[in-house]
Amino acid sequence: MDELGHLAFFRPFGRAALDPLAAVARWRGFSAGQTVLEAGDPTQEVSFVAEGELRVISRSSGGHEMILNELRAGDIFGEIAAIDGGYRSVSIVALTRTRLCTIAAAPFMAFALSTPEASHHLMRSLAALVRQKDQRLLELAVLPVRARLAALLLRLSRPRERGGRIVSPPPPHHELAARIGTRREVISRTLGAMGREGMTEMTRGGLVLPRPALLEAEVEAGYGAPAGGEAPRIRPSAALR
Repeated sequence: MDELGHLAFFRPFGRAALDPLAAVARWRGFSAGQTVLEAGDPTQEVSFVAEGELRVISRSSGGHEMILNELRAGDIFGEIAAIDGGYRSVSIVALTRTRLCTIAAAPFMAFALSTPEASHHLMRSLAALVRQKDQRLLELAVLPVRARLAALLLRLSRPRERGGRIVSPPPPHHELAARIGTRREVISRTLGAMGREGMTEMTRGGLVLPRPALLEAEVEAGYGAPAGGEAPRIRPSAALR
């Protein structure tokens, strides 16, 4: 029970509320590169990330792969299948040594539906997921590749002590391509052009974004209005989320 109470989702609850879940919870370990679940799996467990980092992937029948998200300690996955009883919609792979707590759908949903605070937390988590997916869908539908790459680099980056922002370690070009729905060669050409324009700089520490405001402006410009109407707009800072 003590371990369950250390997970972010369960911290607000006391022993009486968590004892039934602790009795059915399973703790599982995965090594880097190991597949945690595959799209189409019928399992309906809800999983909580205690340690490590995982990648959420969607694959087409033709083998095309798209990276949707990364999960870290404190994150939850599997709640959608627990709610609707459907098959897994994505694949998840461990990027590092990972430890998960898994709880079968039935006891988890019984807990969530009988505990208002847990219900609210679950709804907020799902609302955040929908907002994130809406933003990514808008990027794919509206932005040209270069602006999509700029938005991605801003999201992956963190502030740099000497100014600007940095992506460290820099992801391989094929991973960047899989995140924004393009090809590796396109990423290589686009990063090369950005480098020549002084918008990116490869260093030993990572990929530096010395002038992030220019990247933000390029993302914003990608949402410019077409003839005959206003296109959806976002604030430049949205690219950093």
